[in-house]
Amino acid sequence: RGPSRGQVTQESHPPKWALLVAGALMGAGDVIAQQLVEQRGLRGHHCPRTLKMMAIGFCFVGPVVGNWYRILDRLVPGNTKVVAVKKMVLDQGGFAPCFLGCFLAVTGAVNGLLVQDNWSKIQQDYMDALMTNYCIWPPVQIANFYFVPLQHRLAVVQCVAIVWNCYLSWKANRM
Repeated sequence: RGPSRGQVTQESHPPKWALLVAGALMGAGDVIAQQLVEQRGLRGHHCPRTLKMMAIGFCFVGPVVGNWYRILDRLVPGNTKVVAVKKMVLDQGGFAPCFLGCFLAVTGAVNGLLVQDNWSKIQQDYMDALMTNYCIWPPVQIANFYFVPLQHRLAVVQCVAIVWNCYLSWKANRM
């Protein structure tokens, strides 16, 4: 007998709580960016920006990253050290560059940039953001792929990513 409908859904999509965590932590990263990095103060805090970053987390980051981990687990099954390194190489060599470009494009669109302005902003920010990504994520991902069960990877990454989200929010919203 095959799996129930609920099992199929759970196996083929990130759990709802993981999407909520992704959105909440994208919002938290933006709050940190505005308050600690940009030092806007409470009166200068741009709440619509925080809400936009949360929406990007709920609707883009959570679903895309969560589904990527499921695809990666099917492409490279197992949890040995060699498998973790292979997953990290695929993640950082293939997924991360594409995801980062899409994230910057989505953020620019949500912020109302015209296509040409959005493209210019992506060209301005992309390489710096990608190089920063490579300073942070490879060791995190090796540990994530080796020690963390699939259903918890998105949440673990999002918890580690609070600093990364702060950086991305600052980078993506700098005009």
